[in-house]
Amino acid sequence: MHMKKERKIVELEDVVVKFAGDSGDGMQLTGSQFSDTSAFVGNDLSTFPDYPSEIRAPEGTIAGVSGFQVHIGQKEIQTPGDRADVLVAMNPAALKANLRWLKPNATLIIDIDNFDNKHYKKAGYIEDPLHDESLENYNLIKAPISSLTRATVKEYELDIRTAEKMRNQFVAGMLYWLFNRDLKIGENFLKSKFKSKPTLKKANIAVLRSGYSYAETIEAMTVTFLVNPAKRGKGLFRNITGNQATAWGLLAAAEKAGRKLFLGSYPITPATEILQELSKYKSLNAITFQAEDEIAGVCSAIGASFSGSIGVTSTSGPGLALKSEAIGLAVITELPLVIVNVQRGGPSTGLPTKTEQADLLQALHGRNGESPCVVIAASTPANCFDFAYLSTKIAVEHMTPVILLTDGYLANGSELWPVPKTENMEDIVPPAVKDNDPYYQPYARDPEKLSRYWAVPGQKGLRHRIGGLEKADVTGEVSHDPMNHEIMVLSRQEKVERVANYLPEQEIIGKKRGDLLVIGWGGTYGALNTAVRELQEEGKNISLVQFNFINPLPKNTNEILKGFKKRIVCELNMGQFAFYLKSKYSQFDYIQYNKIQGLPFMISELKSKFNEILEEI
Repeated sequence: MHMKKERKIVELEDVVVKFAGDSGDGMQLTGSQFSDTSAFVGNDLSTFPDYPSEIRAPEGTIAGVSGFQVHIGQKEIQTPGDRADVLVAMNPAALKANLRWLKPNATLIIDIDNFDNKHYKKAGYIEDPLHDESLENYNLIKAPISSLTRATVKEYELDIRTAEKMRNQFVAGMLYWLFNRDLKIGENFLKSKFKSKPTLKKANIAVLRSGYSYAETIEAMTVTFLVNPAKRGKGLFRNITGNQATAWGLLAAAEKAGRKLFLGSYPITPATEILQELSKYKSLNAITFQAEDEIAGVCSAIGASFSGSIGVTSTSGPGLALKSEAIGLAVITELPLVIVNVQRGGPSTGLPTKTEQADLLQALHGRNGESPCVVIAASTPANCFDFAYLSTKIAVEHMTPVILLTDGYLANGSELWPVPKTENMEDIVPPAVKDNDPYYQPYARDPEKLSRYWAVPGQKGLRHRIGGLEKADVTGEVSHDPMNHEIMVLSRQEKVERVANYLPEQEIIGKKRGDLLVIGWGGTYGALNTAVRELQEEGKNISLVQFNFINPLPKNTNEILKGFKKRIVCELNMGQFAFYLKSKYSQFDYIQYNKIQGLPFMISELKSKFNEILEEI
């Protein structure tokens, strides 16, 4: 009989945990479960799932490794962390793929049952990593996870495949012990998940308890960790992914505008979850249409906007390319349309499960003719809600297509989100026309916004035609007059530029004058902000400006840029935003710092680069 050992508790300000294994090992679920538990006890957090690109990669190979990293803390957490304090590796491939992302002296938990010659060969190991001294700098815990799981569920008479799917709960139990979590939280999670399958519910709970008990008795885990709740204001919070937040932001905007929401979309990684999430909300007048292709998706959304609904389409980079002609149709018909582009690594199919910021120039210029769109970029998983809401507001009130850029890092990652009250959100007022308005003309414009007015089919006395041919100014008839074409092109461009009058001024994190201005946009915010703030605390004269409004840029952009000796633009691409800034503000010089690895920036690499520049000033 095992005796409970004395537990030494070490309090940590923050900690990074990574779960890794084959796609079928349930590491994504365990990571989400640990994240939700951490949120429940009051920790701030940020997560980063890492999926394999191959749907059925050979089991036990590097290509098939699936990971989930979570950064929890009692302070504000803005990134999933650079390197892990704890790594769970279910097989040698998971170890090999993630060992370089471990901190020195980190805790390494492996499923020793899978560390044999067969699995070493699949992972490409030549030497046994358990005996070649490569792991001597880590607190290595060799846990027989697979065999103990099978033994635990033997009484339930489950098949081996079903039993082995429960190994993730053994891992969860060990982590509940390691981080002093209440096991009841995990049990309640399983009771909810398997409420209609009583045998699986009992078996999973038994495995969870078995993992906890194992960690409680082995000598290698005498030290446990405690991360206290974060100090934050009162309110309702929940853990939310970027795709969920985007879907909910669209729902909230439609409700605020008093219009139905229509999403026409074709499934594509990593945007598919937006379609899946919105399909749950028919009760909120959300209509979802899984189209046969990307073109049908966007065209159906344009049709929905013509009929008076809020038309939305969601996609990733390759799909945005296919939608480009139809987006031009929305430009010339001047209908509200929201295009959500969840960016991924390219070109072509590229890196479908990895993150990148390489679609910016496509969003700005990827259409034929003079075809301006408003372009907005979210910067955290949670504020995908805010920018989805704002994108809808701008599309509706300015009668123009809006491209909302998120990315795989934001879409699949999660963080705590303070749930807002809809009554506190900005109003959305569609430029609607009343029946039989004697002054209505299809392309008569609001004198301030230059937006046309929104009449829908069936309204009395307001019949009009739309289409892809150029329209006559005001009357909306088909026109091939060269002077009219120039008027309409300039009007559509000016309409987008005037959106800047309705945007907030660009904020700057730090002093308005200084040595180095770090410039970012979109989803790099967490890493850039953390790196800059840490250098500011060291007394460095450095500031950050993170752009969410890309086209048009905020009106005070020039004033911000001129206040610094040097400017560095940091992007997960080859320099697209730097190129754009040079075209707008060519009087300034820009240093570029680019990363194109399908991975987000690390705080350490950013600080190293910024220090290098600061030392030259």
